[in-house]
Amino acid sequence: MIELVHLEKKYGDVVPFADINAVINDGEVISIIGPSGTGKSTLIRCIDLLERPTSGKIILDGENICEPEYDVTKVHLKIGMVFQSFNLFGHLNVIENIMQPQMDILKRQKSEAYEIGTKLLKRVGLADKGNNRPEELSGGQKQRVAIARTLAMDPDIILFDEPTSALDPTMVGEVQSVIRDLTATNKTMIIVTHEMNFARSISDRIFYMDQGGIYEEGTPEQIFENPQKDLTRRFIRQLRILELNVKDTNYDFAGAGTEIDRYCMRNDIPPRTKLYIRLAFEELIANILRPVIEHVPVMFRVEYSGKDDSAEVVALYNGDKFDPAKSEDDLSYKMLNSTVSNLAYQYDPEAEYKNMIKIRI
Repeated sequence: MIELVHLEKKYGDVVPFADINAVINDGEVISIIGPSGTGKSTLIRCIDLLERPTSGKIILDGENICEPEYDVTKVHLKIGMVFQSFNLFGHLNVIENIMQPQMDILKRQKSEAYEIGTKLLKRVGLADKGNNRPEELSGGQKQRVAIARTLAMDPDIILFDEPTSALDPTMVGEVQSVIRDLTATNKTMIIVTHEMNFARSISDRIFYMDQGGIYEEGTPEQIFENPQKDLTRRFIRQLRILELNVKDTNYDFAGAGTEIDRYCMRNDIPPRTKLYIRLAFEELIANILRPVIEHVPVMFRVEYSGKDDSAEVVALYNGDKFDPAKSEDDLSYKMLNSTVSNLAYQYDPEAEYKNMIKIRI
């Protein structure tokens, strides 16, 4: 069990967190979420004593590991860290990266370290990569090697510092799959992540960090469906909804594609659904409604539901009645209508936005 008692960390006048109190039980999976700069990564680095807290206590199995006389080596035997930047040794091949810490720290014989490393590479789906150098691997493969290296040390607790943030979106799933499999081992895991659906699906509890501490905590259902505090509600709403305000025809349409990709990554939206969201923007906004944008702005809004893997896309605009079904760009309309489950248009001259298009994906 880990207990955090009035934990504080300062860097001069900068205070990532000021008063953290929490209990993490053996075998729990905790995900830490929140805006950038709220001390999420700093917290787990303090738990592993890679950084020393300014004040407070970290009680690990009944001992305060923040005491000056505490042997830090004992912490690193109990706690393993998986970093976002992999931290593999470039001069060693994959199996050597997994073997070396075992031999140096656990004093295992070379043959035993090799056997354990080989089994773990198989476990993470990289049985054939033992003799490769890290530079020959993809980002997702490097992260899986890093996880195998951590597992080889047989820690009781594993900390993950944004394990997928440095990866191409196509590689995120393979790393998440390995982490999901680890939940069956009953190891305690603390995961700093910006992948919200992943956090929701894997966690026993969620810590939302803001305002210098753990601002709100609860089950995934509580945090994502019924947050109790204002900042949590705002954060969750921002995650669920993407709004793009297309003010004129000089709008950065390519940049909007990047915004949509980021939104989909944050919410762990499947590639097929992401493709249809992008298609809706490109065909509806960039093509069909371009004549409208010459006169009035168009608000493009996406809200995704992880419950049934569906997305609702809404386009809102004023001006004269403009039904996309009667657009001159007949090809774009047909393409869009054929790929979505529902497309509806309505015009209400009394509404805040007179024209509204709703698309169900």
